[in-house]
Amino acid sequence: MSQNLRPFLTDLFRTAVAAAHPASCLPPLLPRPPKGRVVLLAAGKAAGSMAEVTEGFYLDQLKLPPERLSGVAVARHGYGRPLRVIDMIEAGHPIPDAAGLKAAGRALELADGGGADDLVLVLMSGGASANWIAPADGVSFEDKQAVTRALLRSGAHIGEINCVRKHLSRIKGGRLARHAYPTRLVTIAISDVPGDDPSAIGSGPTVPDPTTLADARAIVAKYNLALPVGVTRALTDTKNESPKPGDPVFTGSEFKLATRPADAMRAAQAAVSAAGYECVPLGDRVEGEAREVAVSHAELAKKLRAEGKRAVILSGGELTVTIKGEGRGGPNQEYALALAIALAGVPAVAALAADTDGTDGGSGSASDPAGALIDGDTAARAKAAGLDPAAFLADNDSTGFFSRLGDLLVPGPTFTNVNDFRAIVVDRT
Repeated sequence: MSQNLRPFLTDLFRTAVAAAHPASCLPPLLPRPPKGRVVLLAAGKAAGSMAEVTEGFYLDQLKLPPERLSGVAVARHGYGRPLRVIDMIEAGHPIPDAAGLKAAGRALELADGGGADDLVLVLMSGGASANWIAPADGVSFEDKQAVTRALLRSGAHIGEINCVRKHLSRIKGGRLARHAYPTRLVTIAISDVPGDDPSAIGSGPTVPDPTTLADARAIVAKYNLALPVGVTRALTDTKNESPKPGDPVFTGSEFKLATRPADAMRAAQAAVSAAGYECVPLGDRVEGEAREVAVSHAELAKKLRAEGKRAVILSGGELTVTIKGEGRGGPNQEYALALAIALAGVPAVAALAADTDGTDGGSGSASDPAGALIDGDTAARAKAAGLDPAAFLADNDSTGFFSRLGDLLVPGPTFTNVNDFRAIVVDRT
């Protein structure tokens, strides 16, 4: 029975992803072209697909002359799209690379060149924080890479990571708006953050930043991070404070959300109901240590099973992993591994945990896994194959575990990003 539930779970994931694709949500929000040029600046895992949809809207639907549309889009390696007039760059994620440095420099140049009759159209999606790299004065590119690695290994949540990155950047935390001002600025974003805070999506390059240098220093102290001297110095330099609410550079700028994690969840909920299951939604803002959240969700699944329910537990959000081992994996795979241990021997239960962008941790390749599938027999199958699930969990080696079992979910790039998608289906024997 559990194995038969897996295709249903995979279909739920596809349904959630399709609801969040730019083709489904972006066109109605695109502004009419100005008298002058449309300067398109896109960044993040959905940047290529957002730019592709935007080109179709302006060039094909509105017949805008190609010379009036220009710009640059930067996405994770493997997430580029075949664009006609917009330059497409593929760059490193989560560790930034030289391509991201180039893309950010080009975006700042284009923003600086906007005129009174132009429109600067910024298309944001998760991943932009790594794809747009413009180190603050005195901070080297290597320093930024070192900070990113340290933050990712620390267990800091994404809001804390972005707070530090904002104060070490010339583009994040509202600074892109400063470059575009006074040209009209419109930002359209696909949210990948719990709560859909505009200042958190891609580190908020076009909106006011509520965080401060003092906040960034407190995060560094909280996780006892050993950082390069240039970074420590930059976090005490008042020139690196980000523009705040009320700053005139935001006058007249607009911010719109194209789609949110809640929209993907809503589509999945409809599919759950259509399949005859009771939906148990835990919301799209679940945060916490992946293995601890998994144990909590397993208890809920056992309770529903004991009550004889046919139900699907849905949750989104962004989980974290405090890395102590030497293995490979991401928060969704670690959640799935901990869930497999907690649900060992429970019949007619299966689960999927994956990132809607198509990659969960990994090496930065487009072929990285998005997550994994498990059921009540996963732990027993592992032990029969000579694998100890607990040992793999202790080593943070969820990718190694699920690759040995053939249970990784590898959909490839989805060209969108509305954060994690987790579903546990509880059926009757």
